[in-house]
Amino acid sequence: MAFDGFVIANLTYELSEKLTEGRIQKIAQPEKDALMITIKKERKNLRLFISAGASLPLVYLTEEKKPSPASAPNFCMLLRKHCNGARIVSVKQLGLERVMEIELEHFNELGDLATKYLMIECMGKHSNIIFLNEQKDIIDSIKHVSGLVSSVREVLPGKPYFIPNTMEKLNPLALTKDEFHHHVLEKPMSVMKSILSTLIGFSPVMANELAYRSSIDGDLSVSALTPAQRDSLYHTFCDMINDLKERRFCPCILLKNGIPKEFSVFPLTIYEHLEHRNYESVSALMESFYSEKDVITRIRAKSADLRKHVTTILERDRKKLDLQEKQMKDTEKRDKFRIYGEMLHTYGYRLKPDDTKLVCINYYNNEEITVPVDSTISPTENANRYFHKYDKCKRTAEALEVQIAEVKEEILYLESILNAVEISRKEEDLIIIKDELVKSGYMKKKNTPGKGKKETAKSKPLHFTSSDGYDMYVGKNNFQNDELTFKFAVGNDWWFHAKGMAGSHVIVKSNGTEPPVRTFEEAGSLAAYFSKGRGSEKVEIDYTLKKNVKKPNGSKPGFVIYYTNYSLLASSSIRNITLQSEGDRVFLERSFL
Repeated sequence: MAFDGFVIANLTYELSEKLTEGRIQKIAQPEKDALMITIKKERKNLRLFISAGASLPLVYLTEEKKPSPASAPNFCMLLRKHCNGARIVSVKQLGLERVMEIELEHFNELGDLATKYLMIECMGKHSNIIFLNEQKDIIDSIKHVSGLVSSVREVLPGKPYFIPNTMEKLNPLALTKDEFHHHVLEKPMSVMKSILSTLIGFSPVMANELAYRSSIDGDLSVSALTPAQRDSLYHTFCDMINDLKERRFCPCILLKNGIPKEFSVFPLTIYEHLEHRNYESVSALMESFYSEKDVITRIRAKSADLRKHVTTILERDRKKLDLQEKQMKDTEKRDKFRIYGEMLHTYGYRLKPDDTKLVCINYYNNEEITVPVDSTISPTENANRYFHKYDKCKRTAEALEVQIAEVKEEILYLESILNAVEISRKEEDLIIIKDELVKSGYMKKKNTPGKGKKETAKSKPLHFTSSDGYDMYVGKNNFQNDELTFKFAVGNDWWFHAKGMAGSHVIVKSNGTEPPVRTFEEAGSLAAYFSKGRGSEKVEIDYTLKKNVKKPNGSKPGFVIYYTNYSLLASSSIRNITLQSEGDRVFLERSFL
């Protein structure tokens, strides 16, 4: 899943075709490392999304609007000052680098025509968006890189712009046959590693594809190649580069069992056994493949503190439970102490002054038993000592039984919180979870001075339709679970939940009819997917009529009890279940369905 030079080449071609001669109408910075630029061309508005995220650099055209902060960051304000109304002269790729150059023309403060450049670098953790003047000196960048951070290149206002070639790689677009043989086929390493370390723009997938098309094992050492294999590798390389130059792109996503495994802008014969989903444009592919991943990456970053807080409490409770269960195991010998005491009461008269043990028949099982005794005290005192130990163990066991039940309930509750965090895809979902933790006493409420009371975040449950047309609803957090089960559902609706583990409540609206077996199976799959058992081949699901589900007084959000239920084993795959809530389409479309 590499954002390599070949993908950038396809993107550059597409953006050049669609954006050249267009004029920039609006610039926004929805995230600290991302831009949304609106370009007007031929009476049509096009939105270009650019992200320099370290884990997810992206460039693509999109129809989606992204919310912007109330006050624009400095870099956004600078671009607005220079680029509003600017004409896009060209969009180019530098060699086969993961770098895109957008050349802009605009009128400066004196009314003179000026040229500026917007450089987009999609280089993993080194990704950046850099704004240059006509001399290609840096005006500013979305990320500043000082000499303390990088000894290779500073990205600061006033510094000259250049692309560091730290690996001394070669441009595949200008490579001769002799250079290919000398640089690629003379290294003491595998074919794939040699291609990766020598040629700009090649990702591991494309390096393997090149070897595979040449009928060569990518892990084979270069020195083991025959002359015929060397020629085959070079000619296949030339064919691949010609496809690139002739723009014979074919954007597609490859799926395994319905789940995206890889994407490419060229057919990948190495994955010819996988299902292919073709796209008309690479932007559509990028948006489809990465938008959910981008949402997940950002929401995980925003939920990191929340996740850490809950995990810390959960680990403490698990350690407490382990200690309590060990203590409970120690109390299991209490019956032995009681029997010892009773044996001493019954047979203690047999003991002689110097005896240290009593051997007698246990009248509970008619077996011989040996009771240790303290010869310095009387048999009655020995018996009372054992009864005292029995009473102490019994009291401890009774207290531990209550404490263990409470800790187990708390662990299950905290696991349900973590499960809710895992399935959260919107900031509103996280706000609701934080509110729940505050109300449950697991977090302190933060009061921000000078700010008014915030509105309560609103979030709707997920709404699906079964293959037989029945509405199915899934709670995304404990508050929603309670509301679905006890306020939304009616007595003859069906309720589903993963057995013995944290998970969402699933409600099937029966509308006074008996749903078919297929609907029960699909509702079970929803309960399996939105639970701690997600990813398992089969998950045991409890289901019953809603009227059989009760909520104990004073119990935590999402906690219910039921005594009458059925069970089924459900798959955690929900690809064939139709999501109805369009607002949650991005939530599920790519990673869930």
